[in-house]
Amino acid sequence: MGRALARIHEEFYRFPELLFAPTWQLILSAAGISSGSACLGALSALRSVVALPPAEAMQPEAPARFRPGLLERSGLSRYISLAMRMIVRSLERRPWKAALSTLGMALASALLVVGLFIYDGIAYLVRVEFETAARDDIAVALNEPLGASARYAILHLPGVLRVEPFRAVPARLRFEHRSRRVGILGLGRERELRRLIDRNLRTVDLPLEGMLLSSSLARLLGVSPGDTLAAEILEGKRPVRQVLVTGVVDDLIGTSAYMDITALNRLLQEGGTISGAYLAVDSQVAPELYSSLKRTPAVSGVAVREAMLASFYSTIARSLNISTAALVAFACVIAFGIVYNGARISLSERAHELASLRVLGFTQREVGVMLLGEQGLLTGTSIPLGLLMGYGICAWLTYIMQSELYRMPLVISRQTYLIAVLIVVLASVVSGVLIYLRLRRLDLIAALKTGE
Repeated sequence: MGRALARIHEEFYRFPELLFAPTWQLILSAAGISSGSACLGALSALRSVVALPPAEAMQPEAPARFRPGLLERSGLSRYISLAMRMIVRSLERRPWKAALSTLGMALASALLVVGLFIYDGIAYLVRVEFETAARDDIAVALNEPLGASARYAILHLPGVLRVEPFRAVPARLRFEHRSRRVGILGLGRERELRRLIDRNLRTVDLPLEGMLLSSSLARLLGVSPGDTLAAEILEGKRPVRQVLVTGVVDDLIGTSAYMDITALNRLLQEGGTISGAYLAVDSQVAPELYSSLKRTPAVSGVAVREAMLASFYSTIARSLNISTAALVAFACVIAFGIVYNGARISLSERAHELASLRVLGFTQREVGVMLLGEQGLLTGTSIPLGLLMGYGICAWLTYIMQSELYRMPLVISRQTYLIAVLIVVLASVVSGVLIYLRLRRLDLIAALKTGE
């Protein structure tokens, strides 16, 4: 899996060669954690065996001590069936085993929620950035800033339906001892193709004067609305201007500064200069428009939204499919192993008891319900706990994954929860079927014999 991910990164970032070379420290750490967990799990049983005197160990096992349980003390036993009472009593006799089995299956559910949560977060980011905020079909960048007449020249290109010019200026923003190099983006007042959206999908209006900062940039500079920044422009005569911070927008991607394009032109002491434009185009005439843009010397670059989305999904989908497939496989192994192991041990320990029930007249189905009902009850208890744990882990991941590049939103769809539940239930059902088949082959005579 590591090699497959390395190949994807090599292709995406165009590295000449990217070797997957895990260190010995990493391998030893992984082996140590797994081996240590296994040894710790066996330690309790091993201590009991070592502490038991040989003479006492050779004697028959003492009968279990039975006393009224929680159901009997609460008076609820009269309202539930005999089989359910036997299941609850069996779980009460081994509370630690039941608790650890529940925790293990809950972690399997949580693992699935965390693995599928990445899909939900990225889908939300794409929906916000490429459908709600960026609604243009093409973004055109010019070789150098041009006058307002460039807007009308772009508007008369074939297939162009709407033009929204922008002014992009590289600058270094300073506040006290902190500074950051960013691009100041000037947008028009009528914005249908490129809008500013916060985390709650509300449209943010640009002030007629002053500057809006993304929340991450404001945090890096330590500024708040009402503070004044020093903006060192990094093009032309490189003037230094004082700009008032009028607000903060809680966006999801990048560290950006936004201004009204007229205010930005006035700040730079220039006319209606633009650096490019966002276009809405007629898809039927798009090929002709692309050819015209390629032949236009003033155009330095063209970004097509559909191509960007296709490239994004092709790269992200492949890398996520590998990691998600691994998480699903791990979760299935965990859920299957815990249910099968618990039921298999219970069958070995209670073979005499189950055989006695068969002799007393209980059917194969009733005995199977008593055996597998414990695991079913534990599975049903673990799933809500696992979903809650998964949500908590996802919330923690969104907190630690905050970066200048993007802020992962805490978005978990119902489909993610449903898939997590179905996979855990399916793994539990498969293991239960295997145990039931073993139960059907149980030798009643051998199970009822008492060892001397």
